Amino acid sequence: MQVPFLDLKTQYQSIKHEIDPAIHNILENSSFILGKAVFNFEEEFAKAHEVKHCIAVNSGTAGNHIALWAAGIGSGDEVIIPANTFIATAWGATLCGAKPVFVDCEKDSYNIDPGKAEEAITPKTKAIVAVHLYGQPANMNPLKEIADKHNLLLVEDSAQAHFAEYMGKKVGGLGEISSFSFYPGKNLGAYGEGGAVLTSSDEIAKKAKMIRDHGALQKYQHEIFGHNYRMEGIQGAVLGVKLKYINQWTDARRKNAERYNYHLSGIPQIKLPAEMPYAKHVYHLYVIQVLGNNSHSNAGLRDELAEHLVKSGISVGFHYPVPLHLQKCFDYLGYKKGDFPMSEQLAETGISLPMFPELTEEQIVYVAQQIKLFFENKEEKFSSYIHAAQV
Repeated sequence: MQVPFLDLKTQYQSIKHEIDPAIHNILENSSFILGKAVFNFEEEFAKAHEVKHCIAVNSGTAGNHIALWAAGIGSGDEVIIPANTFIATAWGATLCGAKPVFVDCEKDSYNIDPGKAEEAITPKTKAIVAVHLYGQPANMNPLKEIADKHNLLLVEDSAQAHFAEYMGKKVGGLGEISSFSFYPGKNLGAYGEGGAVLTSSDEIAKKAKMIRDHGALQKYQHEIFGHNYRMEGIQGAVLGVKLKYINQWTDARRKNAERYNYHLSGIPQIKLPAEMPYAKHVYHLYVIQVLGNNSHSNAGLRDELAEHLVKSGISVGFHYPVPLHLQKCFDYLGYKKGDFPMSEQLAETGISLPMFPELTEEQIVYVAQQIKLFFENKEEKFSSYIHAAQV
């Protein structure tokens, strides 16, 4: 059996009857950059999150950059960021000329540890970026208290958490400003690159719109420095169609996570993802830890399991094999191995299993069977080795 990591073709086929006319309409009207389809999507996406403004952009990375840029982050500032995230989170700070300050993640949620974040605050700190990693919201209440206490900007990186909820409220409207990615593999994905910024601040929204379009609100009238971060019309049209299905797809992802939890329960060598009591997890990724027979990292075992699964026709991923503080591009910050042990453990032990709405229970059962088979074979080899040594 073949189990892909995700299956965008099957999803497209299910909504082809709406997608094709939406794209054709863009071609007929030649509204290739921004335009009605993008503006309609902005309105609907903002409404769905109960915020005043959505500024659609051409990637999640652009969203990270604009979120901090529009909020006034600049040279000499420090921005606190979890070490356990995709590197695009850090680009938001570095592209503004600010210094990223990394902190470790929590043991069970895998998100930024509020206590560690507060310890990292200095007089130069201007913002905390809370990443809702893998589809699970960060613990926002303590982060909000810390941000308010120290007069800091609280930013959400919601790239992996479309329509996830914290305490019954959707992410994206919990901080002063948030960014989203619509990369094709995301829970709400475009057919190319795409992103967005959400805020209820009129001032930040106005500046974000100007930055998106060369620092102008009126053509050829450039009031501030800007960039070209405009969303394409086709992506707005695609997202407008897909937005109608996101709740249905989220329910399917959550159901598939429940199936994984059931079929993978009772395997002592792995740790399943935990849905925190304050969260509605939307499972952009379903990440297990491979810990062996101990409660700590068992280096190499994760890679052996991944190799076995790939040979069995199952696609897997690593999110993320190198924490941000150990990336070569951040050598100048002076971090070293051992600084953030939880993030480093996840880098060595985390493996992402196939997860998408169209995943079948038969496929999930097969994945679970292959994981069990791998560990059974390991135990048999170990037992044979011990027996031979005793003889």
